[in-house]
Order: sequence, then C-alpha cells, then structure tokens
Amino acid sequence: MTLEDADAYATAHSTSATDVLRRLGEETATRDDAEMSVGPLEGAFLRFLVALKQPRRVLEIGVFTGWSSIEMATALPPGASIVACDVDPETTAIAKRYAEEAGVADRIDYRVGDAFETIASLEGPFDLVFLDAWKVDYIRYYEAVLPKLAADGVIVADNTLNGLHGNERIAAFNEHVMNDDRVECVLVPIREGVTLIRRRP
Repeated sequence: MTLEDADAYATAHSTSATDVLRRLGEETATRDDAEMSVGPLEGAFLRFLVALKQPRRVLEIGVFTGWSSIEMATALPPGASIVACDVDPETTAIAKRYAEEAGVADRIDYRVGDAFETIASLEGPFDLVFLDAWKVDYIRYYEAVLPKLAADGVIVADNTLNGLHGNERIAAFNEHVMNDDRVECVLVPIREGVTLIRRRP
C-alpha cells in the first residue's frame, strides 16, 4: 500500500469537510500552488487535535488559503483565538472570506507580513503552534516560537516526511528537533508528515 493509497483510505473514513471547506478546496485547486493546502484529512486531524487540547491561544505560521486556521478555529473553546501569520495578502484575503462564511472570522487574527517580526511582537505563552511556512526557515521558526510555548503546549510542524524525499531543509529540521533535549516529538505519517513536539515533562 502506498502512502497515497493510505491517505485516500484515511480521508474516506474520516469525518467529511464542511460545505464551506469543500468550496474553499475547489477554489484552491485552481491555483498553481494548490498542493500547499492542508486538505480534508490533515484539516480533520488539526480540528480533532484542537478539540482534544482545547488551547486558549494558537499561533499559526503559514496560512495560505485558510483551510487549517478555519478547521482549528471551529474546535476552539469559547474565548480562545488564533494569530494567523502569512506574507501573502492575496491568499490571506481568500482565507478571511471563507472564515467569514464558516462563522469563525472573529476567532482568527490575521497578520500579513514578516512572520518573524510578528512572532517577536507577540507575548506568550501559546498553547498550540502550527508551523506550515517556508521550509528553509523551519529551524528559525521553531527556535523563535519555542520560548513562547506554554509548559504543556504543542508545536505541530507540517510536511516533515519531505525529509525522506530529499528536502534537505526539512531533513535538517527533523534532526534538529530529534537532537533537542528540551523536547520530545513524534512524526505522524499523515499526507506529507506532521510532527508533534512538546517540552519534556
């Protein structure tokens, strides 16, 4: 069984995306960079994780057209919020439009600009951090957010199986996290891989 077969089977046997997200997926699919979207399986995983974790403050680095932030916002407890960082105003506008349709726009604080500057301006702690931005900077993002992570917080890093397929930057990130005595991690083979990272107890 290939990873693609496993993903297709897992998607078919996971709770379906909402109509809003299906339409977001259709619009995103018309783009040349459509593969950057988390899609229904990983979106469902993020929603489930947030429902279990019940974070009060979430930081998202890399929004694209907004599937991940909408899924996470849907499962947030009352009064909780997401700071969603992206450099592209065009895709962020798409994300905002669908967040409005999904009824979760009031839970998402979109920040367009340099994510490192945004991170530096934010007070911690964050209960959950979703990292899905430019892979070249993964280690820098990780080091920037770890000091702002709550004691029981979780970092979710996307696309980490790409280290297996020749992405040297992701491979370096995976080794960096594995060799970091401050944390423990598990790489889950969902789509292109999701690594869950938390501080050591």
